[in-house]
Amino acid sequence: MDDLHGVRALITGGTSGLGLAMAEGLTEAGARVAVTGRSVDRVTAAASAIGPDTIGIVMDSRDEGSVTAGTVAAWDALGGIDLLVNNAGIGMRTVNPDFMTAPQGFWDVTPDGFRDVVDTNLTGYFLVARAVVPRMLQAGSGRIVTISMNHGTMNRRGFVPYGPSRAGAEALARIMAADLADTPVRANILLPGGATATGMLEGTARPDGLDVLSPDVMRAPIRWLASAEAADVHDERIIATEFADWVAPRRR
Repeated sequence: MDDLHGVRALITGGTSGLGLAMAEGLTEAGARVAVTGRSVDRVTAAASAIGPDTIGIVMDSRDEGSVTAGTVAAWDALGGIDLLVNNAGIGMRTVNPDFMTAPQGFWDVTPDGFRDVVDTNLTGYFLVARAVVPRMLQAGSGRIVTISMNHGTMNRRGFVPYGPSRAGAEALARIMAADLADTPVRANILLPGGATATGMLEGTARPDGLDVLSPDVMRAPIRWLASAEAADVHDERIIATEFADWVAPRRR
């Protein structure tokens, strides 16, 4: 396991699912972690479960003021942020509880439902990165990991607005990497590689035979992306289920 003592990480949406698994993985390797969420109860419970040094911050990534206050609080509490994991998101369940088995046409999605998903999954990524990156640039180092999904999910029937929000977030991540290419801040994309057992699937009917990944699939790649070994890795799209084969030649 990578030794991450001295690494300070901020994970948005870190109270459950992928965010919680990544926070646990980083903490186990010695990193200090701050996790965000919208609910004070969930943030407090998650921080306590992850570890005694974990910091819980109530933050709504859709709201600029909340993001500003939350990122300042995380920076001050950790003494800086070496790694930002942009992960906070909501899924199709908010607009169609039966999205896995009864997809609906985009014309049946309410404008409010569309905006809420896009505001969380795309605008939220922009607002948090916009708040953190200038501080990283001033500090002279930093890493951003944008959590994404399979391209098939972005184009899947019945997946408005989730698909477009994730496609937009991935485009945002690529442009951020281009904008940061000549700076000391590195930016990459990480995705599970398939449907994952998170809150986005809770309470939904699923097609027979659907294979669902454990959120723990994200632990090894996020630890590596936070490590000294990944210091120069930039503008890569890493699939967690393929991580072992992807990283092997880089370690030889």
